[in-house]
Amino acid sequence: MRHDRTIKLIPDGPMPEPVKGRGTTWAIEHRYTSLASETFDDGWGTIDQAVQEEHIPPATQIIEERVKSILSSNDSPDVHFDLSVNPYRGCEHGCVYCFARPTHSYLNLSPGLDFETKIIAKVNAAEKLREALASRSYQPLMLNIGSATDAYQPIERKLGITRSVIEVLSQCSHPFSMVTKSSGIERDLDLVAPMAARGLVAVYLSITSLDPNLARILEPRAAAPHRRLRTVETLAKAGVPVGVSVSPVIPFINEPEIEKILQAAANAGATSAFSIVLRLPWEVNPIFQHWLHEHFPDRAARVMARVREMRGGQDYDSRFGARMKGEGVWAQLLQQRFTKAVTRLGLNRTRIELDLTQFKKPKLPRKDGQAELF
Repeated sequence: MRHDRTIKLIPDGPMPEPVKGRGTTWAIEHRYTSLASETFDDGWGTIDQAVQEEHIPPATQIIEERVKSILSSNDSPDVHFDLSVNPYRGCEHGCVYCFARPTHSYLNLSPGLDFETKIIAKVNAAEKLREALASRSYQPLMLNIGSATDAYQPIERKLGITRSVIEVLSQCSHPFSMVTKSSGIERDLDLVAPMAARGLVAVYLSITSLDPNLARILEPRAAAPHRRLRTVETLAKAGVPVGVSVSPVIPFINEPEIEKILQAAANAGATSAFSIVLRLPWEVNPIFQHWLHEHFPDRAARVMARVREMRGGQDYDSRFGARMKGEGVWAQLLQQRFTKAVTRLGLNRTRIELDLTQFKKPKLPRKDGQAELF
């Protein structure tokens, strides 16, 4: 049974204190929540204990899951891929603006704190991908890794699920694209670079700001801006087509940096770029506004006024076409600035073309462990 609830713009009770390394400490209720709780003095010091626990830095919990399928279809005309593979659900990077946060509500988990502390690891992702690609009905389509998570978030260093997925794609010459904020992809250059040489890979580094202080509170566990630029350079020198995503553009926060970010990316070897304005679907809206008032109280009202100006007076507009770029004079000015900068810097190719013709179906192992011949 579905339980839609009004999403509160501020937490009940005292606002949670910020914690280093977390985008939010607010375990916001999600729109499907059917039960609510409140602190009650039972005479055993419960309230004092709850206050003490609020100051304990929340640890990351990895929940291993064996999924039934790994390929997701895309029906949005706003993005240029047909299928996606997400090796994880949730993301420890903790980007406060992440549009994927509401997906945790489908697991009955909070899109706030749980999204960045309770990470679902799809440990059989490579196995399920191989099965899907081996299906007689499968035809190669544009595939993206990590559309709703960062495939190279910290736990990937230990689990290597993303690497196992790329190994399957490499073995059957299936092209893929990826957007990441991590330098972790450098580890897998032995797979990625040979595929790139054959027109099978496109990588985009998401660089939201060059200011390390802003990045630390906006994207607390993602790689530092200078480290992402070094990854752009490393990929480019290895022959991997690499672009930059200047996303999301947040008025009066990182928006003044658009041109500087594009210049730095071009200097590092990027050859393409794209940009998306801030999106605030569902629970992302109160989480972001809480963060905004917490860190930028002097300009919070001004930021949201500009956001609403680009969203027809609302905090968010979910319509295809409008949701990525916004509408109105200010959205048009942003687009003009971006277009002029990428043209001047030679970053005016928004997509890197990939070759679907090299795909060959993978062989599935038989029950006795031998590979099938036909």
